[in-house]
Amino acid sequence: MICVSMTDLEIRAFDAWVLREPVSRRAYTVVRLTAGGGLHGYGECSEVEGSEIAATRRVVLGRPATSYEAVRLALHETPHLGPAINAAMLDLLGKATKAPVFQLLGGPTRNRVRVLASLHGATDDELVASAAALHRAGFFALGVPLPPVVARNQGLAFMQAVINRLDAVRTAVKDVDLVLEGSSALTPGDALSLSSEIERFHLLWFDEPCPMSNLAAVRKISDESVTPLGFGRKIEQPSEVQNGLREEVLDVLRPDLGRHGISQIRKMAALAETYYIAVAPHHAGGPVGTAAALHLAASLPNFFIQNIPVPEAEADSRMRAELTGGSVEGAKDGFAALPTAPGLGISVSDEALEKYKERVL
Repeated sequence: MICVSMTDLEIRAFDAWVLREPVSRRAYTVVRLTAGGGLHGYGECSEVEGSEIAATRRVVLGRPATSYEAVRLALHETPHLGPAINAAMLDLLGKATKAPVFQLLGGPTRNRVRVLASLHGATDDELVASAAALHRAGFFALGVPLPPVVARNQGLAFMQAVINRLDAVRTAVKDVDLVLEGSSALTPGDALSLSSEIERFHLLWFDEPCPMSNLAAVRKISDESVTPLGFGRKIEQPSEVQNGLREEVLDVLRPDLGRHGISQIRKMAALAETYYIAVAPHHAGGPVGTAAALHLAASLPNFFIQNIPVPEAEADSRMRAELTGGSVEGAKDGFAALPTAPGLGISVSDEALEKYKERVL
């Protein structure tokens, strides 16, 4: 039996670094919480400004790591930092109890995590080369971006360009699943037309084809096409998930790890589970976030697949590996291994944080 005093779990210090990858320029914030017993907990969120730090410190300092849910609710004034604090408190609690985070959350529901990687490139040839490289690296599910959307309404040429792009990727790597990444760039009408045109590709889903603000319009897309639809990155509250589920417009729920965090995504996933809807969390940040994403995946009964950012440049990959003391972002046969050490299962390097920092908050 492990006995941990509340004094040892009390958060005494809060530090944060904004990091930026040298080539891609992708930015994210890593936070470190230090507990009374000397343990450190780490979390990650999107890039934040220093003005949010003081308000966050007032909420977090003096709280025990066990109060991660109460702290999440109290951080309504600094929502950007909330997901990082949530993960860091869970990391602390896991290290104190010598248990991986997924075990604290009731898992594991699986022993490995199916993963998805987004293609790099602007032209079809660049995307095909990226698909081949990612397939060799062990990724068997790939996200394909839309061609540039330059007008409010698209015509036949745009539809054909999408079809050509999907054809090119599917021809280059035959044994992969594809997701078409819409990034909310289309109108509902264009999204409906395109959803029908791409049915023969049997996509895992069409991701964020249009804004979800008009549920009736999205419902029409869902009703008139067999292509599954994924939404959720820009959802703010679990109630918005419930509205989408009631209107039957969600085939795949896509909450964003950097926006929502582990605890809130678990609440959204619980709602989705009652409608037999799978959850595929979105993650576009750094390697600390990837570790959190893998633990989240292992705790969700209705988990589907987790996208992992795979840098194109060697310098970016090296930075990410240095941050976590080794890569947690590799794939084999389409799956990533679960980190099984206590907490998030990674050893964050303070030297790497100092080396790659853009600024300290």
